[in-house]
Amino acid sequence: MSPDEYCQQKAAQSGSSFYYSFLFLPQPRRQAITALYAFCREVDDVVDESSDDMVARSKLSWWRQEIQAMLTGQPTHPVTKALLPHMSTYQLEGSHLTAIIDGMEMDLNQTRYLDFPALQKYCWHVAGVVGILSASIFGITNPQTRVFAEKLGLAFQMTNIIRDVGEDARKGRIYLPVNELQQFSVTAADILNARHSPQFETMMQFQYERAQKLYDEAFALLPPEDRKAQRTGLIMAAIYRTLLVEIQRDGFHVLNQRISLTPIRKLWLAWKTYVRG
Repeated sequence: MSPDEYCQQKAAQSGSSFYYSFLFLPQPRRQAITALYAFCREVDDVVDESSDDMVARSKLSWWRQEIQAMLTGQPTHPVTKALLPHMSTYQLEGSHLTAIIDGMEMDLNQTRYLDFPALQKYCWHVAGVVGILSASIFGITNPQTRVFAEKLGLAFQMTNIIRDVGEDARKGRIYLPVNELQQFSVTAADILNARHSPQFETMMQFQYERAQKLYDEAFALLPPEDRKAQRTGLIMAAIYRTLLVEIQRDGFHVLNQRISLTPIRKLWLAWKTYVRG
């Protein structure tokens, strides 16, 4: 199996909404974004699939070394071998890749965030940076497009956090800010024990409205001259924003289930957004 085939398999197996947006890219950019996505999956899986924090830290340390090896032209992993040719082509920064690893390590260091600014720092590492790298692969002529991509990454991550409240709680993590739980009279025990309540719904509506505002703010930042190049990001946004609306329509019943869109619906949204340009 070639490095590109390895990354393609990693992306396809995930069933992610992002995979559907990659389908409309020309081959070189599709290979680059698939390699980046595979890297994100690899380091994310280190934390999610390891029951021993020391083992996870050791693996993340290995990935840091592997990024440095790639930057000197000596990658050993299929993902870094696939990424290497695209680093200079799309002006991707190694520091951004290590920032993603830093974000994964944050999951080993803390399971709560006091307020939204603290959560935003985490989101920058695991999503904002990914947005910037992705936008670089899609094509940038105006530097403001990076600001758009960073904000869109935050919107995606907040959508993930809303969708995965129950799933994350079962791993002992609550990303919703502590001061906002207090504001809406929702306790950590309520979430950890999957107690759905009117207070929980009100708090989740607050999170929903924030996420929708982030999407609006991101779209307002996209320069017209880069809109066509960034269609893949807009496809991702169409899928994720539709998912967000479905979660709200379902009454935010996310503590005991993971709400998702069908593959056919994702593909339809991707095609519709692509055609609109």
